Amino acid sequence: MSNPHISIVIPVYNEEGNIEKLFERLVKTMDDYGKSYEIIFTNDGSRDRSLEILESFHQKRSDVIRVIDFNGNFGQHMAVLAGFELSKGEIIVTLDSDLQNPPEEIPKLIAEMEKGFDLVSGVRQKRRDNWFRRNASKIINLIRDRITRIRMTDHGCMLRAYSRQVIDLMVSSGESSMFIPALAYSYARNPTEIPVAHDERASGSSKYSLLSLIQLNFDLMTGYSLIPLQTFTLLGLIISFFSFLFVVYMFLRRIFIGPEAQGVFTLFAIMFFLVGVLLMSVGIMGEYIGRIYQEVRRRPRYSIKKVLE
Repeated sequence: MSNPHISIVIPVYNEEGNIEKLFERLVKTMDDYGKSYEIIFTNDGSRDRSLEILESFHQKRSDVIRVIDFNGNFGQHMAVLAGFELSKGEIIVTLDSDLQNPPEEIPKLIAEMEKGFDLVSGVRQKRRDNWFRRNASKIINLIRDRITRIRMTDHGCMLRAYSRQVIDLMVSSGESSMFIPALAYSYARNPTEIPVAHDERASGSSKYSLLSLIQLNFDLMTGYSLIPLQTFTLLGLIISFFSFLFVVYMFLRRIFIGPEAQGVFTLFAIMFFLVGVLLMSVGIMGEYIGRIYQEVRRRPRYSIKKVLE
């Protein structure tokens, strides 16, 4: 049997209320599109009935449905990566399982890929997320744009299409911690973006908490740029220079005016500021060292319990 033209990779974590509607709409869309395809669901350690429902999908359409069952929860990006490794298509599409990315938009991405692009990213129009999600994403986008060379309008949109070459490069990278859209952008030679629709979550709640967004931000900063380290190096040089001038000033003042007790609180304020800068710089260094530590351990990025082919 020849390989499918299109592979669709979908991570699933506690989405029993959404995946049945997703399955119906997605299969109908791809059947109507008329090109060979496969759908790869990765169950990322769900604690609800998600796996049972995915297994029923495989029984109904074993010709196009493949299911990966993780032996635990390894995160959305690892679930997507496992789907990439199993995929066989020339065009690989990623899609969320919460129905906020309408599966009917997939043909638009494929049409752009067939124009010669190797990465097509969706940009959500009229986002239906809550106030916190929208503004948190804006802040992360702003920080990312300032410290990396990755220029993505909407890094949080899972609806994307990748060429086989870009997928193979990501799979072979061997990184234990990665942000897939940013990594794909660094490998793509001819990326583009298109507007896509965005719907309200049909059921359940978002799996990204404030802590997850902060962690994502650190991954972006330390995984794709050295600017944080360089910024604190430059800041250290500037502070050292002005500290030297301040010491010279205090020395000359003591000689010509004499010792005084005034200004003690100012000195304490300066000291606390410098201590804060020092702790921040140590924290940034710790992020980089932590990433190195994760890489050198060479632990498996995820563990698969079973695969339904």
